[in-house]
Amino acid sequence: MSDWSTPGSSGRPILGTTHEPHEHGGLHVLLAHGFKGYKDYGFIPWLAETISKAGYVAHRFNFSHGGMGHGHGSFDEAAFQEDTWNRQVDDILTLLARLREGVLPGGKVSGMLLAGHSRGGATCLLAGGRHAGEEAIEGLRGIVTLAAPSACLGMKGEDRERLLSDGRLPSPSSRTGQVLHVGASWLNEQLDDPGAHDLLSLAGRITVPVHVIHGVLDDAVPVKDAGEIADATGGTGEAILIEGANHVFNTPNPFSPEQPPSPALQELGDVMVRIAGGC
Repeated sequence: MSDWSTPGSSGRPILGTTHEPHEHGGLHVLLAHGFKGYKDYGFIPWLAETISKAGYVAHRFNFSHGGMGHGHGSFDEAAFQEDTWNRQVDDILTLLARLREGVLPGGKVSGMLLAGHSRGGATCLLAGGRHAGEEAIEGLRGIVTLAAPSACLGMKGEDRERLLSDGRLPSPSSRTGQVLHVGASWLNEQLDDPGAHDLLSLAGRITVPVHVIHGVLDDAVPVKDAGEIADATGGTGEAILIEGANHVFNTPNPFSPEQPPSPALQELGDVMVRIAGGC
C-alpha cells in the first residue's frame, strides 16, 4: 500500500491509499466513500485489498471536503461544511485525469472503474452522466454504486428552510462526538441548477455499464432506490441485490482487512472482482 495526496477542489487535497497487485493488466478502480465516511472506513480497506489481490489496482480516497485525513481521526469541521456535490464531482474528474497522466501510483492504466458507497455512488453517477462522451471521463469502463440513493436532494422541507435561513444545519457525528454542519452551499447549488443534480435523468445519459449493488436489508437507503437507478440507465445498468446485507454490508467500523468478512461483504467482494474482470 502507498499513501498519496493530490490537489482537489478549491486547492484542498484529495488524500488516497493505493493497493497494487504484483502484476496487473492496467485496470484501476477508484473507491469513493459516502456521507461522513472516509477511505479507511469499515469495509472499504478490505474491498480495496480484495480487488488488488484479484489483479487490479485499487485506490481508496477521501474527498477534498469530506473533512478527514489518513486514518480514523476527527473531522475538519470547516472543510466538511463546505462540501457539495459539485466539489465531489470535480474531485472525481481530477482523479480520473491524474490516472490518465500517470501521476497516481499503480503504473500503466488501460481503463478505469468508478465505485462509490452511498452518496459516493451518487457522485459517481453525476460525474458519468454530466460528462458522458467527454474527454473528462475518457478511459472510464464502468460505474458501480454501493447502497446509493436515487436522488441528490432527499432533505425534508423544514430542514431545507432551516438550512437556508441559518446558513448551516447540524449533523452530529456519532463516531467522533462532533456536531458537524451541512453548509447552505450544498443546497443552493442544487436549487440554482436542478438539472445538474437530477440523478435519474443524468443516469440515463451514461454510456458505460452501470452496476447497482444494494443490500436487501439496507437500513439507511431503501432497496427500491437500486431498481430506480438501474431502470433509469435505459439498458446499461443492472441491479445486484445482496440478501441479508445492511447499508455497510454488515461490517463494523473500524474493520481490519485481515479479519474474516461477513457473508454479505464476501459477496460484495466477489461481485466487484467479477465486474472488474468484465472491464
